[in-house]
Amino acid sequence: MVTLSDIFEPIRLDLDQVEREFARHVESHVALIPEIGRYIQDAGGKRVRPAVLLMAARLSGYSGNLAVLYASVVEFIHTATLVHDDIVDHSTLRRGRQAVHSKWGNDVTVLLGDYLYIKSMALALTQDSLDVVRILCDVTLRMIEGELFQLSKNGDLALSESDHFEIIQRKTADLFGGCAEIGGILGNAGPEGRRALREYGFSLGVAFQLVDDLLDLTGREEVLGKPIASDLREGKLTLPLIHLVQQGGLHVRTLVADVVRDRQLTPERWQEIAACLSEHRSLDYAYRKATEFGARAKASLAVLPASPEREGLMALADYVLSRDR
Repeated sequence: MVTLSDIFEPIRLDLDQVEREFARHVESHVALIPEIGRYIQDAGGKRVRPAVLLMAARLSGYSGNLAVLYASVVEFIHTATLVHDDIVDHSTLRRGRQAVHSKWGNDVTVLLGDYLYIKSMALALTQDSLDVVRILCDVTLRMIEGELFQLSKNGDLALSESDHFEIIQRKTADLFGGCAEIGGILGNAGPEGRRALREYGFSLGVAFQLVDDLLDLTGREEVLGKPIASDLREGKLTLPLIHLVQQGGLHVRTLVADVVRDRQLTPERWQEIAACLSEHRSLDYAYRKATEFGARAKASLAVLPASPEREGLMALADYVLSRDR
């Protein structure tokens, strides 16, 4: 099976430069900022968002240094959302280690997230590209709106599938779409090419998040770096659970409602919920939706010329559907 390392190999040097740029731009006379920045970097991560931007730029014919700059901006934005989201979700772990707010406190972490957001826009503004800045501002605002919308629906067993997809669109898919479109702008892909790349990134982002939802329920704790069914423990219904509540009848609804109310998931409750997910094929349903969006992502690239970069983006869509973390 093709690994993420294989897919990213053609842009490996650029991704390494993104890492160096991130470290360079969190340097500060306030020692706490680079200290936390190093802690976040050391936790690792897939770097899928900056990679999408870098590959889309190459696919569009761009070979300059701005792709690394904007990929770094995207990584700042994504990191800011992670540290803020962990506070909002009361998540104590991130990638198997203490979340930043668990280690340094909420007050420091909120300010660090703010710092990263502002730093991202300051970096973007060093270049004269209003189109790119506009995209970055728009997706950042939509991510914050998505988090607020999700909070307003937390614990709501009546959450609809369409509402859940709106949350995914705002919190995840729009940033993926923005990354791919920025790559197209750098390479002067033209309106059709930009649109195709944006649609690719958007669909890839939806598939990515749906697989995340599934791994939260099916993955191994030591691989995920967090407890199984963390979303449910936090009162968040993802697509498999939305389907289960809709299909499972009163007993299932009561079972899920008890977990959401108590914010506790005992082994006995989890065993019963897992059996219900299997019985009603709710995991299969969510995976089918993910594969549909993966196929849409790949189909979006048909209007773009065949190249190793296009094949890389195609392979990334396949990887997203097969990953285990």
